[in-house]
Amino acid sequence: MRLTKQTNYAVRMLMYCAANGQKLSRIPEIARAYGVSELFLFKILQPLTRAGLVETVRGRNGGVRLPRPAAEITLFDVVKVTEDSFAMAECFEAGEIDCPLVDSCGLNAALRKALNAFFEVLQGYTIDDLVKARPQINFLLGLEEPTRPQTSAA
Repeated sequence: MRLTKQTNYAVRMLMYCAANGQKLSRIPEIARAYGVSELFLFKILQPLTRAGLVETVRGRNGGVRLPRPAAEITLFDVVKVTEDSFAMAECFEAGEIDCPLVDSCGLNAALRKALNAFFEVLQGYTIDDLVKARPQINFLLGLEEPTRPQTSAA
């Protein structure tokens, strides 16, 4: 299964907000950090806001932030909002299916089991997990200057 670019950048946007703490993050800053267009991020922002995964603050000093701790937002929460379909084969889709084995095929059951395992793994990871896995994420995203080693006075 391949996740869409929309899902990829939705997760990245949430990671940016998590790394930025409770400060408001601005879309131009996020776009610059990831080298993606602002318009694309604004498009992703709409479903994330509707799902309660991002909170927006309007106005001159507005921006976006997480409405709850990053440890409470799972990857599954993001994927179910940003992906249109999880149909791994024709028999997953509703409607007329050409396969004569649709009601007695083991493939459908195997793929459903695989998809459920995939969802279970995604439920086990939070945005906080992804941020904490990268100790220098704030530097990498341009949120802070690199930390320099302490020099001892001689």
